[in-house]
Amino acid sequence: LLTPLLPHTDHRNRGMRTRLGCLSHKSDSYNDFTAILLDKPNRALKRLSTEEATRWADSFDVLLSHKYGLAAFRAFLKTEFSEENLEFWLACEDFKKTRSAAKLASKAQRIFEEFIDVQAPREVNIDFQTRELTRRNMQEPSLSCFDQAQGKVHSLMEKDSYPRFLRSKIYTDLLSQTQRRLS
Repeated sequence: LLTPLLPHTDHRNRGMRTRLGCLSHKSDSYNDFTAILLDKPNRALKRLSTEEATRWADSFDVLLSHKYGLAAFRAFLKTEFSEENLEFWLACEDFKKTRSAAKLASKAQRIFEEFIDVQAPREVNIDFQTRELTRRNMQEPSLSCFDQAQGKVHSLMEKDSYPRFLRSKIYTDLLSQTQRRLS
């Protein structure tokens, strides 16, 4: 059942247009990934062992710490239209490495506007209290100003997306490819 869009929902329309505009870009993400890692016998696949790929199932953090695991998980999230979660988490990891006080505030503002703010183009799914705490943290940005939001997003990915990734065609095909190479 579709409801007509009312003029007062203009900010929602923009978000929906942004999401719908991305559909054509995202629909090939699985094929893009398989072309890179699976279909072509290239250096990346040759370097990925079955043991490494299997270890991704040991824990979510093992997956995130592996270059090709991260790439596979990103491709999977694109098929589910939820890669903003991983992109936010990665932006926070990069932000924590900021050593310049001058860059800290501008980087924090950029992350907030892109992922946290209510009308953010790649808004992550966090609760109101976390969003407001992060907004308050922005008054005096520090290396820990996104910690709670990042933790919530990490937990969401670990409990929700990660188990589906382990059952996904992307992951099972990747494991099969690495095993076939051994035969």
